[in-house]
Amino acid sequence: MDKGEKFRISDAAAKQVAAIAAGAALRVEVLAGGCNGFQYKFDLTDAVSDEDIVVDRNGARVVIDPTSLELLDGAELDYKDTLMGSYFAVQNPNAKTSCGCGTSFSVD
Repeated sequence: MDKGEKFRISDAAAKQVAAIAAGAALRVEVLAGGCNGFQYKFDLTDAVSDEDIVVDRNGARVVIDPTSLELLDGAELDYKDTLMGSYFAVQNPNAKTSCGCGTSFSVD
């Protein structure tokens, strides 16, 4: 499996992760909950298990557990900087619906 095809990191997201992580990794998880059934969670971490998938790009490291990767297959992590605020966003082709803030989604 080419993990680059399973989950990608945009240039903007890689730049932001590298700037804020200071040697740590950004963990991207999918948890049950939110408005639509699943929600994204982002945390900085130094802990990487043998089962985790690690995606590196331009000095940025993103870590995803195998269960979350099933729901993130083909997705891309992006970083948005708008007048309304700055935030990480996941462009997920598996999401059938999502909430207005973009942090929760459903696959039904």
